[in-house]
Amino acid sequence: ESLHSCVGLLGISAGSLLLAVHFYSSPRAAPLIPSTALGVLLLILSALLAYAGIRRSLRNASLLVPLCLTLSAFWSAYGVILVLAGRGALPEPGDARDALVPGLATLALALLLLAVVGFLCREPVLALLAAAVSLASAHEVALHYSSSLGPSAVACSHLVVCLVGGYFALGRILCFLTKGRVALPGTDLAQKKAQEQGRGSAGGTNPFVAPGLLLNMLSASVFCCRLLGVTHKLSLGHVPWLWAAGTYQIGICVLSYRAMDVLMATAFGFTSILKFAAGYCLLYPAWQPEEPSFPTPFLVVFSILFAVLALFLSLQSPVDGLYLLVFVTYCIALACSPRGFFAGGPQGVAVAIFVASALVALIHLYNVRARAKIPTGKGAVKALLARSSLLKLREGPDLHAPYLGYSRYADAEVLAYACSVLASFALTTTGDPQAPLATVVIPWVVVAGGILKLLGGSVAFARGKTLESSAFILYAVMWIIWGLTRYGGLYGTARSFHAAVGIVAFMLFNSFIVFCSLFLNTAWFFYSLTFMLIAVSFLLDAIHALPAGYDIAATLIFGLVSFYCFLAALSSSTFEGCCLPVGGPVVQLGGVGAGTTKCLHLPARKASSVKRIADILRNGGTCGVPTDTVYVLVAACSRPDAVEKAHRSKRQAQDRPMSLWISSLKQLEPAKHLFTPLLWDFMEAAWPSPISLVIPRGEWVDFLGMKDSAKYVGTPQSVAIRIPDCSVTTHLIDLVGPIVVTSANPTGEADTTHHNQVYAKLGDQVDAVLCGGPSPENIASTVVDCTKIDSGNIGFFRVGIVPKSQVLQILEQVQKK
Repeated sequence: ESLHSCVGLLGISAGSLLLAVHFYSSPRAAPLIPSTALGVLLLILSALLAYAGIRRSLRNASLLVPLCLTLSAFWSAYGVILVLAGRGALPEPGDARDALVPGLATLALALLLLAVVGFLCREPVLALLAAAVSLASAHEVALHYSSSLGPSAVACSHLVVCLVGGYFALGRILCFLTKGRVALPGTDLAQKKAQEQGRGSAGGTNPFVAPGLLLNMLSASVFCCRLLGVTHKLSLGHVPWLWAAGTYQIGICVLSYRAMDVLMATAFGFTSILKFAAGYCLLYPAWQPEEPSFPTPFLVVFSILFAVLALFLSLQSPVDGLYLLVFVTYCIALACSPRGFFAGGPQGVAVAIFVASALVALIHLYNVRARAKIPTGKGAVKALLARSSLLKLREGPDLHAPYLGYSRYADAEVLAYACSVLASFALTTTGDPQAPLATVVIPWVVVAGGILKLLGGSVAFARGKTLESSAFILYAVMWIIWGLTRYGGLYGTARSFHAAVGIVAFMLFNSFIVFCSLFLNTAWFFYSLTFMLIAVSFLLDAIHALPAGYDIAATLIFGLVSFYCFLAALSSSTFEGCCLPVGGPVVQLGGVGAGTTKCLHLPARKASSVKRIADILRNGGTCGVPTDTVYVLVAACSRPDAVEKAHRSKRQAQDRPMSLWISSLKQLEPAKHLFTPLLWDFMEAAWPSPISLVIPRGEWVDFLGMKDSAKYVGTPQSVAIRIPDCSVTTHLIDLVGPIVVTSANPTGEADTTHHNQVYAKLGDQVDAVLCGGPSPENIASTVVDCTKIDSGNIGFFRVGIVPKSQVLQILEQVQKK
């Protein structure tokens, strides 16, 4: 964590140093750093700052997170504008000034807000850095309008940033490397850590909301400056600000899912679409003289989605819900203006977005760090809903837990369904076949239906939803390909056999998804089935057989089904109980989630689940459990009937005997005299780890209380024994005693790497599964032959996750001892 802070501080210092050199040398005929080179270097540093901001620990949400992410977004767009200016893409005298001023003015205000919060929350270093960069940006804005100021003032401000950031980064690096023995004044990491612990954590607050709101300020400032007359026109130079804000906001969307904030993640996904659409509109006049036209129905639908999301968000935070209503107004203003972003009405709403984003960002920045929070109205909403017997908000640690196991991300289905609505209604726009780019459809179809749906599919996969993720990814690919082909001018008026073949291939894939959704729920069945109507319309269009009105009818049906799924997912993620029914499986099968299986599936993160698994094992059951490698099937040594059942269920081969696991060498302490000193020391040095040791069978087996179970474990000459490096498994062994272990798959099949596979492979032969999600490793343990260790030789039955060299190194260290 300290090193990530150092990376962020050094990145800020390096960027400020480059800008200081640039402005000191700018009066010369040939600057020391050309604009193109400076732009490329700023792009590299912006990537470094984004890494530092993302990798910063969420437990102590420092203001370094919004500082790094905000500067990264601004410097990336700044760098692109410098590259464009250096390559002659901004030829007119005032183009570079008009391009830079909106972003620089917003950066000055955004970092001023950060500086104020930093001083109030006693983070003077970050506050000083933010204030200095803010001052430098303000000086640069003034420099563009008054040459009397001179570039030296801008360079001095950047030099202050460089010196302060470099000092504290150097101090933290020295403190880290010397383990606190050398610490420059004000950079003591131990003192800093104590302050962080005393201040407490963010308390469930999403630290990425503030950077997302500051990005909304950035995009709004482009249109605010045009409306107020600060800039003369909207041009190509403004596109980097808009698209940088959109790109970073997609990243903020992902990070918000990581922070378990579904509603704000969805909101940032929506606003990123607007930014890409605005950038497209400003980019289009670069090669065509006229302004692009807007599909009005789409914007009306978008305003409805924003309104629904604002309603649900107001239950979580009324301030954020009211803030989203500004975007509802924005979409309506765009729908009412044929000129879209170029009209005065939407630009006036952009001023409101700028002001509202600044105020709400200030609230979030302060609430993340301060103990005394600024009230957002959440308590009043909770008190109001507490009186209702019908609606109850979902709260607690299991709010975003998947059906089984554990996920680092909240559910992204709300955004994925909403993107289906947006993409389908965007396709209702016919456009001009001779000028397909003149209608703004590509951002809605490609960004909403493609990129954001890919994001939803990736998050669904991370949550163990294989079918849903496959469908979202397939549909995203279809939207991207068809959107670019039809609305990007690649299709033209000609139709080809190859396009029809590709669409048929997509339809075959979707047929499989429709079939699988029969076993999921009714809503998903209709969702995948109505997308087949969309694919059919694509196919009919490709072969010149599209009936009039069919494509509009198909997209409307799919859009309405997607909208219902959007409402159902939104309500189920907000309220306890399913408010809108999604139906059960159309075809009922026995198995996980079907309600007919006797096999329990319990989340491994709960201590009560481990206790129930222990009770099942003590009563003679067999269970699948996660380990430090792959999933295994276990039975208690004290229950010979269970060990025999595990042996039968595995169809165990004679050359792959079952192994023995313990939780500590203390369980073998009474039999220590039966082991040679070298073997005992080797076991002590090797464990806990994914290393199984095959040791000579002896009387020590009787000390573990195995009784009649012993005949199923190992061979008559040896036994494989291990202490796993997994807290859940060792805690289970502490409760049950030594356990007999074998891999959770029939002999000869691949290892089991997810809890869903345990029941799928072993069926009713397993009584319960402890669900820990995907395995930390996909490779089994290393099996070492220690039967001849006293002669100084060991062998390897299997080289798994631990390499042979590491095992030999452990043995060498033990022998020297």
